[in-house]
Amino acid sequence: MASLYAISVVCTGNICRSPMGEVILREAVASAGLADHVRVVSAGTGDWHVGDGADHRAAAVMADHGMSLAEHHAAQFTAADFARVDLVLALDAGHETYLRRLAPSPADRDKVRLLRSFDPVSVADDDLEVADPYFGDRRDFEITYEQLRAAVPGILEHVRAALAVHATR
Repeated sequence: MASLYAISVVCTGNICRSPMGEVILREAVASAGLADHVRVVSAGTGDWHVGDGADHRAAAVMADHGMSLAEHHAAQFTAADFARVDLVLALDAGHETYLRRLAPSPADRDKVRLLRSFDPVSVADDDLEVADPYFGDRRDFEITYEQLRAAVPGILEHVRAALAVHATR
């Protein structure tokens, strides 16, 4: 069955935050029984790491949580990608601004959301960014993992609502 709904998780280089988010979200989508209806990918705003694997620290944290980044190869998000996705999850405000400027149309700009805007606690705390762990230590990667996981229920709720709209068309 073809994917009805596509999500791209976007950070800077697509080697830390966004691949972690991709795998966490893909696993959650599968656990929710939505794998046949939802496709999850990730990309970076820049091309510095295109083709590279995930950062070893991100891979280690994910492995500790039973998930693998072994198959990841970094990609860059381009304006053309908007035609292939329904939701673009930016990891920080800089990504959000860049992606909205890159969007070819107002409808494409509306696809861009901060990932943590789906976590009610983050919204209440006005803390909507996932900080870049690249220059940090292992704890920073754990914090990234926790922040990504916290947004999953809200993202799944959003996806279910979007799929219901697709089903009525």
